[in-house]
Amino acid sequence: MKHTFILFILFFIPLCTCAEERNDSIVRIDSSSIVIQRKLNEDFSKKYSGEEFKYTAKTGESQNLLSRFLNWIGQRMQNIFGIELPPQLLQFLEYLIYLLLFLLAIYVLVKVFSNESFSSIFNKKAKNLNSVELNEEHIETIDLNNLLNIALTNKDYRLAIRYQFLITLQKLSKKDVIQWHFKKTNTDYLTEIKQPSLQHGFKKVAYLYNHIWYGVQPIDEIKYEKFISDFESINKLIPQ
Repeated sequence: MKHTFILFILFFIPLCTCAEERNDSIVRIDSSSIVIQRKLNEDFSKKYSGEEFKYTAKTGESQNLLSRFLNWIGQRMQNIFGIELPPQLLQFLEYLIYLLLFLLAIYVLVKVFSNESFSSIFNKKAKNLNSVELNEEHIETIDLNNLLNIALTNKDYRLAIRYQFLITLQKLSKKDVIQWHFKKTNTDYLTEIKQPSLQHGFKKVAYLYNHIWYGVQPIDEIKYEKFISDFESINKLIPQ
């Protein structure tokens, strides 16, 4: 009996060990890590395609003054007329304004460096058919008195002041008081005039000419008659 019990124990222990080894070889799967695939709604792309989701567009404080101004105009048109301007149109207008400002800057620089009066850039009127262009032509060959009479007949007193000044230059050039050249300035002529009384008179008429012709100051017959006395005074001082 004792031997039988010992044999039973020796036979049972290996069976238990094998059972434990089999149980340990079982792989435990964590069901909590299973990924469930979700389906997005069909209108997902439309829902998040509005202007508020375009993070590349500048808004608010990140915009410059011109962009804010154009956006303000767009909002006003939408509020008043119900017209909504697309962002692409506002951006095009912004670029167009920049281009026009750039071209205007180039135009002004060209005029400034070509020694043209800055005020005359924006105040030029249409050229008069009876006007004279002092380029290569010598001032002594121009019939300025005839042009002056035509300007007075047309009551163009601003143009008449110009001819009065050119007549003074013509008289000074004929008497060799100055050496006229179309590229010279009034300052150049002033340094050539040696007589003090002529210098003083020339300063006055040169100021009137610049102030009226280039400054585009309105002038009527009464003002013209008042200013003409200064031109008559200097012309009397020029040697005959």
